[in-house]
Amino acid sequence: MKDLRETTHKILAGAGRVVIKIGSAVLTDREGLDLRVVSRLADQIALLHDRGMDIIMVSSGAVAAGCKVLSSCKSKSDLVFKQATSAVGQSRLMHCYDEIFGRYGKITAQILLTRNDLKSRERFINARNTILQLLKWRAIPIINENDTVAVQELRFGDNDALGVMILNLVEADLFINLTSADGVYYENPKENPEAGRIACITDIDSQPLEKMCSGKTEQGSGGMYSKLLSARKAAQLGVPTLILSGRERFSLEKAFDGQELGTWILPRDKSISSRKFWFAYNQEPAGEVVVDGGAAAAVFEKGKSLLPAGIVEVRGNFGKGALIKITEQGSSRSPAVGLSNYKASDLRQIMGKKSREIEGVLGQCLYPEAIHRDNMLLDAVL
Repeated sequence: MKDLRETTHKILAGAGRVVIKIGSAVLTDREGLDLRVVSRLADQIALLHDRGMDIIMVSSGAVAAGCKVLSSCKSKSDLVFKQATSAVGQSRLMHCYDEIFGRYGKITAQILLTRNDLKSRERFINARNTILQLLKWRAIPIINENDTVAVQELRFGDNDALGVMILNLVEADLFINLTSADGVYYENPKENPEAGRIACITDIDSQPLEKMCSGKTEQGSGGMYSKLLSARKAAQLGVPTLILSGRERFSLEKAFDGQELGTWILPRDKSISSRKFWFAYNQEPAGEVVVDGGAAAAVFEKGKSLLPAGIVEVRGNFGKGALIKITEQGSSRSPAVGLSNYKASDLRQIMGKKSREIEGVLGQCLYPEAIHRDNMLLDAVL
């Protein structure tokens, strides 16, 4: 425990820029927004802000806020319902934040994003520059998915996924994920009341996530599983995660004052580049290539580029430069992802062939590799 205290103290002392994700299960009850919880969180966040930290909030709650004022709410599974309810609730959510943070002399700024905003490198940079300027002004950006226009293909999935994308966008030092639970348990405590809370996960890649966190909170769209998937991505980026109860009184303040609360997920010793994180996670794979054992050993174990000779199957109809999965034939190994140097139809013509044979098939050999190792992430969290 002494080592954990020293580690977390060092993390908290060095956390100059923090992303705080607040889930719907924290902010809402059956009646809608819980203003007492919002007030307590604003009080603690304002205190951290007064200590000189840059704070970026990723906040759910728009749909729940809309439901509170709409009498015709029926089905949360309908996309149009969610979009319309969010349109009603988002302004009320921000009004609530504006009013409460204003009591502490804090300026808030609303930013609504879809996956396309971060998929485009130009729009990614624009969003980054906007947020950095707001931080220079000591404002608190409050980010949410733009549910009113996002369709399934453009969604992050949930705000856990959005939160970890923001880590890369703003180059944050710490990710705090506030939830209704008081941390991560060895097993789902609803199924096993005797399950114990985990104080720290040092190697999240080796954890049986499905067993630990099956089920999800009633109000939210994610649950503990999505929170730990996001923590795995954050660990790849070199950013620690603290999963903490947002319902417990003054939990943020207590954590920063050194009390052992929630569950820490520590980062990897060797992090991936911001660029690799960006292309691997800001878009969905458009296709897949299946490789033989020799190519798999070269790619997954030695970090080599993928050559056409090792490809045995091409799935999907993707274009040049598309993000695609790389899987090993007959293996349960986790897939890699990478940017393809060739469109799917060309890959089908040259798969299984040596690099020197590409020109004879396609008329020219622009690239000897199907996917270059610099454009590849081996242990993608999909």
